[in-house]
Amino acid sequence: MARISIFGIGYVGTVAAACLARDGHTVIAADVDQSKVDSINAGKTPIVENGLEELIETGVASGRLTATTDARKAVLETDASFVCVGTPSAPDGSVGLDYVLSVCTAIGSALSLKDTFHSVIVRSTIVPGSMEKSCIPALEASSGMTAGEEFGVGYFPEFLRESTAIEDYYDPGLIVFGALDQKTDDILTEINGQLNCEISSVNLRTAEMIKYTSNCWRAVKITFANEIGNIAKAVGLDGQEVMRVLCSDMKVNMSPYFMRPGFAFGGSCLPKDLRALRFLARSNNVPSPMLDVALSANEAQIRRAEHLVDNLVGRSIGMVGISFKAGTDDLRESPLAALADRLIKKGYDLKIYDPFVQEAYDEAMSGAGRGNDYVENLEQRLVSSIDALIEQSDILLVGNKYSEVVEPLSKAASTLPMVDLARLNNKVTSNGNYEGICW
Repeated sequence: MARISIFGIGYVGTVAAACLARDGHTVIAADVDQSKVDSINAGKTPIVENGLEELIETGVASGRLTATTDARKAVLETDASFVCVGTPSAPDGSVGLDYVLSVCTAIGSALSLKDTFHSVIVRSTIVPGSMEKSCIPALEASSGMTAGEEFGVGYFPEFLRESTAIEDYYDPGLIVFGALDQKTDDILTEINGQLNCEISSVNLRTAEMIKYTSNCWRAVKITFANEIGNIAKAVGLDGQEVMRVLCSDMKVNMSPYFMRPGFAFGGSCLPKDLRALRFLARSNNVPSPMLDVALSANEAQIRRAEHLVDNLVGRSIGMVGISFKAGTDDLRESPLAALADRLIKKGYDLKIYDPFVQEAYDEAMSGAGRGNDYVENLEQRLVSSIDALIEQSDILLVGNKYSEVVEPLSKAASTLPMVDLARLNNKVTSNGNYEGICW
């Protein structure tokens, strides 16, 4: 079992302290507020949260949970410190790090007095880069020690909901943390090991970003649900029933398939149905800002790909995929076709490899080229071999991913500039000649 000090007897800190003590760890809760410290030591909770009073009372009675205002004592008597103080917004909207940095400075000062390894783990919500740019420098400056070598560093975001925090702690949907060193990684793995949830150990910045992504995604979901509810009510329907049934679909609507960053959406359904629902909203005098921005954001993603190509040297483009998704010859509102049109109009010599569109033309199918409202002379631009496409190209533009193209395109990326909108290899990120649109 670990010995852990918790800095900040607020919502996150109090719940974490009580649950860690319940799990058998020795916990010292530290705060500058004497009243909060006194409350914990008396076996009482300083905040309202279902079931928390009982956990604190039991933890204090067992001797595993105590509280203090003495930061030095908290560090010297434990093996790891969790920073759980608030990060209120600054006047300009940026994250406020004053409390976090104050605690990091206090912990660092105490670290200089220790002759054993100690891990400092931030749980406060901080934007990506805060650990590296602010927290670690503060710890190193006040301790005179090197992070990751002489003391450990980690970032361990929490995903607790008020009123169900203890339930969320023991039945988490997500556990993620980052650590500079193996000892800190081991501590975080140990305290989470008994929970029935996959543990994701990532780098510090990724862990910071995941926390913000989670919170913003919740905000977006609430806003979307409210917007749908408003439109539903305007046409005499129950918005909650609509969303309840929608959320029962775990194959598509709740699937991670659509949560994979990449290129714009298109096809015969999504663009036209967004437009139709926006029109219905306007017809009933219901604002639909979320739906409105979805289309403009989709357009911005096409422009982003266009700019990536423009930044490369070359005039001959080999484009892989033109249909709106791999596995079909359907070009209706294909964002790849829209992108191709823009590049052609800029004077690029564009050739295309798309085995499904090619098949439709080769077999003289009546639907060949269906939905093509963008690309002139589409059939003449098609190249039947991926190797031939590569040979004719100064720049490679990957729009759809087909199994047969992965190996030759991966080899070509070492010599030709490439913009990848589909992600050929999940282990490769933007570098040198290679540009991934979101990675």
